[in-house]
Amino acid sequence: MKEIPHISEAEWKVMKVIWTESPISASEIIDRLGVQSTWKPKTIKTLLSRLVKKEALDFKMDGRRYLYYPLITEKDCRKAENQSFLQKVYGGAFNVMFANFLEEQQLSKKDLEELKQILNRKEE
Repeated sequence: MKEIPHISEAEWKVMKVIWTESPISASEIIDRLGVQSTWKPKTIKTLLSRLVKKEALDFKMDGRRYLYYPLITEKDCRKAENQSFLQKVYGGAFNVMFANFLEEQQLSKKDLEELKQILNRKEE
């Protein structure tokens, strides 16, 4: 499997737009992100450039437009981020992380039932 690059918080916002709709032009990305951020177009283009350099994105030319598309999936990025977080914060000890989250979160009966079902599937 291809190594997943580290993606910053700002880059995640760009990637989410592209995962939702691709191929997509830089101007369309700027329009979508303009609704949720105060970033200037130049900032977004810089983020796109970084993501291409990290091989998270690529582009193809359509006339004079650059159409961007992802080279990595959101699922793979999420998995890599989870592993990085687990290693960095909990030294790779999933049981410690899970116990910590369970103690600190308010869980409904439905949440607990869903967790039980997930754990039961893992036992099988």
